[in-house]
Amino acid sequence: MKSLAELKAIRDKAKADLDLRKENPNAARVLVGMATCGIAAGARPVLNAFVEEIAKRGLTNDITVTQTGCIGICQYEPVVEVEVPGQDKVTYVKVAPEMVARIVNDHLVNKNVVTEYTIGAMEK
Repeated sequence: MKSLAELKAIRDKAKADLDLRKENPNAARVLVGMATCGIAAGARPVLNAFVEEIAKRGLTNDITVTQTGCIGICQYEPVVEVEVPGQDKVTYVKVAPEMVARIVNDHLVNKNVVTEYTIGAMEK
């Protein structure tokens, strides 16, 4: 750090990231499974990708990103559950950071589930 302004910028970015994780009962929720198996399978970069994509699109008031423990389907990790008020919960499996932009755009913004990324598609 070279200046007070740089420190302020770091603080503001950290605060914005924390605000994105606050619970809002009317917001859609993205839950990323962060138990040991999820982390080992790459859940941390997936969580970071959701935080970054949602912030980049200015959706922080409409979508909450949070982590959860074991979801119980270790063979499908990283697992992400999307809960939109008034709709059924959707479970995305084997999620990679490259898949996040499409989930945000198609499902969270345009309300179209990306079925080929869901657990139902994996079990066929």
